[in-house]
Amino acid sequence: MNRVITPSQRKLDKQQSNRARMLISCPDQPGIVAAVSRFLHEHGANIVQSDQYTMDPSGGMFFIRIEFDLNEIERRLEPLELDFQEVVADKFQMEWSIHRAAVKKKLAVFVSKEDHCLLELLWQWQAGDLDADIEMVVSNHPDMKELVESFEIPYHHIPVTKETKAEAEQKQLEVIGDKVDAIVLARYMQILSPKFVEHYPNRVINIHHSFLPAFIGGKPYAQAHNRGVKIIGATAHYVTEELDGGPIIEQDVQRVSHRDNVEDLKRIGRHIERVVLARAVAWHVEDRILVHNNKTVVFN
Repeated sequence: MNRVITPSQRKLDKQQSNRARMLISCPDQPGIVAAVSRFLHEHGANIVQSDQYTMDPSGGMFFIRIEFDLNEIERRLEPLELDFQEVVADKFQMEWSIHRAAVKKKLAVFVSKEDHCLLELLWQWQAGDLDADIEMVVSNHPDMKELVESFEIPYHHIPVTKETKAEAEQKQLEVIGDKVDAIVLARYMQILSPKFVEHYPNRVINIHHSFLPAFIGGKPYAQAHNRGVKIIGATAHYVTEELDGGPIIEQDVQRVSHRDNVEDLKRIGRHIERVVLARAVAWHVEDRILVHNNKTVVFN
């Protein structure tokens, strides 16, 4: 089953052929926006969108996301990047990156036995609403093989046990290789080792089925039910060495009551999880997220 490319998607792809996205974080000081805007103008670029945020205006950090068009971008982008480092970035102590909008990020999706988050990503990808390419699905169970292959996406079944975890992760790294830009844990019910995570800093996105920082770890819906909560939620975050403690990208909640048992909470939660994860993945592949320490700035 091939991805459907709609007329509106073709028009968007054409518009983005010469478009790039610039992400900048640096210590806040006067003149940053003027310097960046002047530089892009002098290099023939046209700014089409700009969003900025200052964290603690009294001397904190400055963040900005800029979309710009540059004719003949294949030829002109590399010289622009070299000049930007020398003329602007060094002066303002910037951490920065530029990403071409037409170059889609490649994803590997990890999944276990529950299919709702995976299906949401596959549906959005098929409809052209997820601006990325799903290169493969990796699972510690064989259950999703037929489903995934119906979308003509490779499926890799790599079993994981406590005794074989290190070996399994090595196989996963070999399968992924340099084929993907990011990994999405779509209810992958295994804890990744720090050694694995260090290969993809701020490029592994997890969906946790609770409103973090409440109810970290396993069985959060049972934990929530035992506490008699009135709101349940889901959290998409980048994976770090700290369990469920990485920078939060997106969250959402829904009200529940004493009448809802654990199975009710799981059913309600599945909808929240799929929506929250899909949003987080979309923002990541569209270069809308800047990470500073253990927080995110999301230009959505």
